[in-house]
Amino acid sequence: MKAFICIAVLAALATGSAFAQTPPQTSTRKVDGTDNVYIFRYGGHQSMFVVTPKGVIATDPISYLRPAKPYIDAIKAVTDKPIKYVVYSHHHYDHIAGGQPFKELGATFVAHRRTKERLLELKKQNALLADVVMPDQVVDDKKSITLGGTTLELNYVGRNHSDNSLVMRLPKEKIVFVVDFAPIESVQFRNIPDNASPLEYIASLKKLASLDWERMIPGHPNAGGRLGTKKDVEDDIAYMEDLSAEVKKAADAGKCFDTAMKEVKLPKYEKWANYETALPANVERFCYWWGRGY
Repeated sequence: MKAFICIAVLAALATGSAFAQTPPQTSTRKVDGTDNVYIFRYGGHQSMFVVTPKGVIATDPISYLRPAKPYIDAIKAVTDKPIKYVVYSHHHYDHIAGGQPFKELGATFVAHRRTKERLLELKKQNALLADVVMPDQVVDDKKSITLGGTTLELNYVGRNHSDNSLVMRLPKEKIVFVVDFAPIESVQFRNIPDNASPLEYIASLKKLASLDWERMIPGHPNAGGRLGTKKDVEDDIAYMEDLSAEVKKAADAGKCFDTAMKEVKLPKYEKWANYETALPANVERFCYWWGRGY
């Protein structure tokens, strides 16, 4: 009986420990070394917001199929200043849905020009989610937002995870907010969708690496939630170039698609997140390029 009780207690403690290790649905933290830059995490998505004496510059609502209130509440917990801007990283719903409550508070929405074009086409087809806000202002290659002494620079570095992704750079803090196309210690998402050319993707990563910054806030908290570095982007470039070279060999040998998806391995990156599940789909995307020309 005593042994049974001991086992039960140990099981309860183990269960309690497991629950204790489960992260809360949302969290907010100030970026070390800054006075006004914050990361808001909502499940597996992240956004950046910047607090200034004149108001707040927020990024992606990240409220797809869930309420935006936790994000707004997180901002209000830090400052009583109004949310002046919401900047979209790109047009994919998992990052930009849920903006309507921000709009009702008076925020101006900013995005790449092609983001607006995509959303207008979706609206025309009656496929636009009701809480997705149409951008008020658009960016082509570069634009800056200055508010309360803080400047946020919006840079378009080319087609990658989408054809409208913006790199948001804080020049003073040497921080960038980059969503989806430069993952930290993770292979690329599935079959690298919404992308015209994998080689253009690699070129956009090189443009990101050439900008003046030191730390990168990602749109998803990989690698334990740490911020990214230039080396992480260089590693992404190396991965994409290694993948490209190996798939080209497979394509030249007539192995695309199915055989290449089974045979191509990159052991150097096997400890990265999603390696087992996403590598075959990454191979498939490069097979389209080297085996079919698109």
